[in-house]
Amino acid sequence: MKHLVKLAAPAALLSMMLCVLPSSAYAADAALGPTLQKIKEANLIAIGHRTSSIPFSYYDENQQVIGYSQDLCNKVIDAVKARIGAPKLEVRMVPVTSQNRTPLLQNGTIDLECGVTSNLKNRWQQVSFATNFFVASSRILTRRNSGIKDFPDLAGKAVVTNAGTSSEQLLRNLNEHRKMNMQIQSAKDYGEAFLILQSGRVAAYVMDDVLLAGARTTAQKPDDWVLTGNPFGAEPYAFMVRKDDAPFKQLVDQTLTGLMKSGEIRKMYAKWFTFPIPPKNVSFNFPMSETVTQLYAAPSDKPMD
Repeated sequence: MKHLVKLAAPAALLSMMLCVLPSSAYAADAALGPTLQKIKEANLIAIGHRTSSIPFSYYDENQQVIGYSQDLCNKVIDAVKARIGAPKLEVRMVPVTSQNRTPLLQNGTIDLECGVTSNLKNRWQQVSFATNFFVASSRILTRRNSGIKDFPDLAGKAVVTNAGTSSEQLLRNLNEHRKMNMQIQSAKDYGEAFLILQSGRVAAYVMDDVLLAGARTTAQKPDDWVLTGNPFGAEPYAFMVRKDDAPFKQLVDQTLTGLMKSGEIRKMYAKWFTFPIPPKNVSFNFPMSETVTQLYAAPSDKPMD
């Protein structure tokens, strides 16, 4: 009888182990959080990108997504591959707009939005934001000979901006509180707004400084246009992640913060903002601002109010 017990004991132990192993495996996967678990199971990460936000996220001549945001995003993708042990992880690029980027993130169509989205306090009700990677301010793009030097010079003039942006709100507030009597036109995107400016229908285009610098590079004669005006406001850009997914946000944060602390991000910045870039091989001539320098020295995911 004793022999039977000894023989049964290992079998019982094996049975107990088999019962425990799935539970341990589940616990390990649960630590990934919903987004990383979804990516691991599908062996696919879906990235939301913009199509014409030079130099952050846009198509090159081969319809490949390039830009500063995309370079940072590629570092995050590498970190995801290492975290879930999937060196051959498939990457699906999904174009998004200002209107659909949030719902596409919420419904799982994309796992990470890598574009030029402003980290605003009210947006945290629907999504979360990773560490800020850029800070923009509203400025003015105008013809070099227009005589416009700063925001007070826009009084009584026709001005264009992008619909639904903080720059549009800025202009409307200036009209209301300072009685500037501007005729404000709202365009659907950067391309349309700059075309309106070039046509002569407006005297100036007000928008995020870096995006105005990008629009300028698309002109037939970039030197005919000047970026001017004292910077107004400070608007941080950050990647959007799904709300309440701490493990994934932590991975993205650690990746971006690591680039900032190591100084590698400075080389990436120089590549896109101080050297010639596609599509016209023109340089932005947009050196790193003191605000961005301070951000990289002390990374933060703090939103703008």
